[in-house]
Amino acid sequence: MKNTFGSSISLTIFGESHGRAIGAVLDGMAPGVPVDEEFIAKQMDLRRASGRISTARHEADKVNILSGVFNGMTTGTPITMMIENQDQHSRDYGELAYKARPGHADMTAQMKYHGFQDFRGGGHFSGRITAGIVAAGAVAITALKMKGIRIGTHILTCGGILDRSFENYDEDIIKLEDAAFAVLDDGVRQPMIERIEKAASEGDSVGGRLETAVIGLPAGVGEPWFDTLESVLAHILFSIPAVKGVEFGDGFALADMTGSSANDPFRSSDGKIVTATNHNGGILGGISSGMPIIIRTAVKPTPSIYKQQDTVDIKTGKETKLVIQGRHDPAIIHRARIVADSAAALALCDQLALRFGTDYFAPCEKG
Repeated sequence: MKNTFGSSISLTIFGESHGRAIGAVLDGMAPGVPVDEEFIAKQMDLRRASGRISTARHEADKVNILSGVFNGMTTGTPITMMIENQDQHSRDYGELAYKARPGHADMTAQMKYHGFQDFRGGGHFSGRITAGIVAAGAVAITALKMKGIRIGTHILTCGGILDRSFENYDEDIIKLEDAAFAVLDDGVRQPMIERIEKAASEGDSVGGRLETAVIGLPAGVGEPWFDTLESVLAHILFSIPAVKGVEFGDGFALADMTGSSANDPFRSSDGKIVTATNHNGGILGGISSGMPIIIRTAVKPTPSIYKQQDTVDIKTGKETKLVIQGRHDPAIIHRARIVADSAAALALCDQLALRFGTDYFAPCEKG
């Protein structure tokens, strides 16, 4: 299994949902980047389950930093971050050892790992593994902020309810930083929550779309072909469980536009080349243009639902019925948005280090 992302600054994830611990190793980050454990805890809180719109599995998600940080700063060596699992109900998965849950990786995991995989709670395929991404992402987000680069993600749609898109990027991203339920139009928050609660009461789930904005990224980052900025960002975003679509700028809508309406006219502003519109989402020819990067990510409904479903017994090959037990999210989009922030931050740190060198994020020499 491939568990490492990145070339210059790389992330390796480890652990299983019901194992002893999960975590991440962030390697290649320059020395001298502040590591604020309070900020890491805040980011973890934004991913944590809460209330009726999330699973009843509530984990402390305390991040233990085992290496790579000294006196609150990165040392330049691998940063190992471990999160202990403390609230597992493994007995809920006894019946599922051979019954493939629709929408999950149970069947494909069986084909790849020949029955040796840890199936409890989805094992290594579980969304719980994203906790390590958020922990490492907090370091990446701090590094980017030192360079004037900021990221914000909101719930663009949930259960068919639409939030507004970004307008004033600076103000909108600041608003999202501490939002427990990240929307830009406060008027849609409660309707979205009620839609999730309704799905939960029916034993069902809902999905939606996230919209991410990156501001302050310099022009010239990315490659023209196989490592385009879009392909690298899509690579890590598609690694988030339940993500089934990624688009940049106007994305698929561009297919129905004319060239004259899809093109972004160039202008000069304060000595910089900018575009009057941003249909292409801040990326041209696979390389950043200096305009805001706009990414939309489709998150499917949580596959763990409480309705009876048809399946097959993996061991016998016979068709059977399945009713999932345990604790599951009726929607994960409100928790996934901080994962999207973190994943994008990790990819951008790697790309910036490749473009400008491994000491790009290093401050002036200590002393």
